[in-house]
Amino acid sequence: MSNDLTFIHRFEPGNRPEAPPLLVLHGTGGDESDLLPLGRAVAPGSALLAPRGKVLEHGMPRFFRRLAEGVFDENDVRRRAHELADFVEASRGKYGIAPPVALGYSNGANIAAAVLLLRPEALAGAILLRSMVPLAKAPQPDLRGKRVLIVSGKFDPIIPASTSAQLAAMLTNAGAIVQHPMLPVGHELSQADLTIGQQWMRATPILQGQGAA
Repeated sequence: MSNDLTFIHRFEPGNRPEAPPLLVLHGTGGDESDLLPLGRAVAPGSALLAPRGKVLEHGMPRFFRRLAEGVFDENDVRRRAHELADFVEASRGKYGIAPPVALGYSNGANIAAAVLLLRPEALAGAILLRSMVPLAKAPQPDLRGKRVLIVSGKFDPIIPASTSAQLAAMLTNAGAIVQHPMLPVGHELSQADLTIGQQWMRATPILQGQGAA
């Protein structure tokens, strides 16, 4: 574990140079170790970069502030998204990795979506698990060729299906190639999330060293 580069984080080198690195982003109350097993399973052999969110909500780490459940402090979202993108850029220089694919869950997925909207050059693509629109007034980035997987839960009590569909449409309109499967689950992660993530990584050649943005 390292605490330089502005974020407490963990970095695990990969053993497959052709495999894209993953930026692993935990949900509320998680930390830099939480989703490493998921990252290893989704992308075997990939380098893993896992920061800890800097914002504390009742002692629980998050990547940005919220005013209530589902109501984000959008000024903080913007600031934290740029801060995370800067961290990714600095980490690429330190660890010698390519632009990563974000693998985020819940709050981690939402900050990854914000980075896609505000600093798309920081990411090669994204797997967003239980995500929603992070910014009501988002810019119109150029996401042409950027591949994004959004996995939602049909029975998610926190994120309505219409909200995740709005995010999918927003990214598609910006040029991203979006897949948006809906699983018969709630907000929790499931084995199906892992399976879909693995399949998407294997079927996404743009992320396998063939011109990732």
